[in-house]
Amino acid sequence: MNSTSTAPVTVGTLEVPDGRLHYEVRGQGPLVALVAAPMDAASFAPLADLMATDHTVLTTDPRGINRSRLHDPHRDSTPRLRADDVVRLIAHLDAGPAVVLGSSGGACTVLALAQEHAERVNRVIAHEPPLLRLLEDRDELLAREEDMIATYLAGDRLGAGRKFLATANIELPEEVVQAMWGGEPEAQVAADEHFQYAHMIRGTTGFQPDVAALRDGPTRVVVGIGEESTGQVCDRASRALAAALGVAPAMFPGGHIGFVEDPQRFATRLREVLAEG
Repeated sequence: MNSTSTAPVTVGTLEVPDGRLHYEVRGQGPLVALVAAPMDAASFAPLADLMATDHTVLTTDPRGINRSRLHDPHRDSTPRLRADDVVRLIAHLDAGPAVVLGSSGGACTVLALAQEHAERVNRVIAHEPPLLRLLEDRDELLAREEDMIATYLAGDRLGAGRKFLATANIELPEEVVQAMWGGEPEAQVAADEHFQYAHMIRGTTGFQPDVAALRDGPTRVVVGIGEESTGQVCDRASRALAAALGVAPAMFPGGHIGFVEDPQRFATRLREVLAEG
């Protein structure tokens, strides 16, 4: 149980063909799944507690991160593989169809989920997916991303973090940058970070959603954007996706990780979006 949790939490492990998935369940009521990549289940704990008053809330560590271990730790993580994992978890709980909120790389996961497993979800909320291939400057962004990955794999953690922020067009105070990437990380943080750079980023940001399938399929797709993300790469990518789908984006409080920054306000807005049917 996460130390910030206030709702009773059932913690479980699900064996999958190439590993095992850590998952947590809170509350009772209609199923809402909260997924991210690379962030793990703990990142959603405060929001999950708030939503658990009238929903069954599923959270999970994405494959290869923290407690969700792969038999082959060098296997890449893609939105489609993570979508398969979410489907297996929903089936394991004998619940659904679900509403699934995905943030960042998890937003790419839920788009793959809507494309390929529509029977398991009646709505997905893709909050700030980093879909670089939808942008006109995709080639430059993907090249900068490759440089960032190479910088990290060469051992320059701080340099890679700076390049990430520059490519994402996110500005942070220097003391925050140093706190995030300037020191020696704990072992699990280091392992998760390495997996993200080596095996998750390319498959996630390079994901090309099937816009026609999403637009014409039975699953409603909501594109979420943080109110404070204006001009950032994920804001631009989200707006491009919404335009391609012919829908207006749903604005959420905060920035790229608004559910962490202010879970109470985020939960209020999420409930409004769920009530829209």
